[in-house]
Amino acid sequence: MSRPIRIGLTGGIASGKSTVADLFAELGITVIDTDIIAREVVEPGQAALAEIRDAFGESVLQDDGSLDRAVMRQLIFSDDSARERLESILHPKIQSETLRQADAARGDYLLIAVPLLVESALREQMDRILVVDCDESVQIQRLLDRDTETEDQARRILAAQASREQRLAIADDVIENNSTLAAIAAQVTAMHDRYVELAHLPAG
Repeated sequence: MSRPIRIGLTGGIASGKSTVADLFAELGITVIDTDIIAREVVEPGQAALAEIRDAFGESVLQDDGSLDRAVMRQLIFSDDSARERLESILHPKIQSETLRQADAARGDYLLIAVPLLVESALREQMDRILVVDCDESVQIQRLLDRDTETEDQARRILAAQASREQRLAIADDVIENNSTLAAIAAQVTAMHDRYVELAHLPAG
């Protein structure tokens, strides 16, 4: 392939995506994080922020002109049409910047981390999909260990995302993250070797 293989990295909340991404980065692999891009495209001076203000009014901005994420979050969680309007503004810009960075990347392969890849148009831009998977009980415990107040709240967070079965259905590769960091690191190393091998296979 004349460009690096694009590996879409995804997984449910608290599945360990960031840990896996960091381990690949330690191996020298480019990791493009769409969460970071999503924050960058709404910074003051960016076109997306002006469109959000036009769509939702000044109430979604803080005094310094930056996006008030708490107000925006409350608005989109209580109103599906508002969420869809926000997504229609942000998703094309996030996709465009993600692909720009991917086109500029070098190496045998790169990782593009997309938390909601099952639902994302970016899924069509990937050569392979790597899912970080773990038991739902492990996700719930990790959420409780973070700052989620109750198990019921943790279950609602999980229910708002694509299901574990939906993620595994689109997976070409899976890293299982129910145990130790050493176990994850060993899987990342094996997957890295596999992707380098794939990158050097003859085309066709």
